[in-house]
Amino acid sequence: MNEITQIRKLSLWIFFFPLIAINLCLYISQNFEFLENTFFVVDQIGRSGFSIPYLDGSLSISRASRTFPQYLIFKPAMIITAIMLYYYWLNNNNLLNKFKSTKINYKFKTFGILSAIFLAVHSIFLGIKFDIQIYKLMRRVVLLLFIIFEIIAQGILVYHLFKIKNKISEFINKKILILKVILVSILATVAIFSLPILLDKGNTHFKHALEWNYFVGVILFYFLSRLFWRGTT
Repeated sequence: MNEITQIRKLSLWIFFFPLIAINLCLYISQNFEFLENTFFVVDQIGRSGFSIPYLDGSLSISRASRTFPQYLIFKPAMIITAIMLYYYWLNNNNLLNKFKSTKINYKFKTFGILSAIFLAVHSIFLGIKFDIQIYKLMRRVVLLLFIIFEIIAQGILVYHLFKIKNKISEFINKKILILKVILVSILATVAIFSLPILLDKGNTHFKHALEWNYFVGVILFYFLSRLFWRGTT
């Protein structure tokens, strides 16, 4: 099936493209001296010493990515990822309609496309300075909506696939389906229990470490999607 082929290709790109982008921004932030005396001199805000933010939460993804020249990598990468997410959820909707002999727009498609839109909007406005409190609030809300809608979309899709797992057994790896269920459950649980901490003004390092690891957890879903669907001819 063409949809399976497209989903497998998109899944791999959606996983590696943003993962490489944020870590490349991190590398530039920590090795800014390499770009001294060039057109791509790293902004002071975007500079940091060596650390492993996945463990110590020394800086946020935003700080590593929102200034020049890192945003030249981050913004296009996230916008392209958002476009790929759109086609990922569209293909999944078409594929499920084929398997179920239906012609409807499943809720995961709606939530998935909305999450892609919020990711693109957040990326476009990241780093743009407006001394308006409501703008800062809306930027956080947009990022939060991306995460919430993404987890909802992933959860609903996994639910539908689990219901028809026996019907589509020749096309899938059932062990990977279990891993996807576990991953989405962990992401949802962590989001719920972390909310009180995130709303608190302190715990900065914890928030940053959670941000890096949670982002990887979200896109790991797509790597599992690549392994989930068997190659078709």
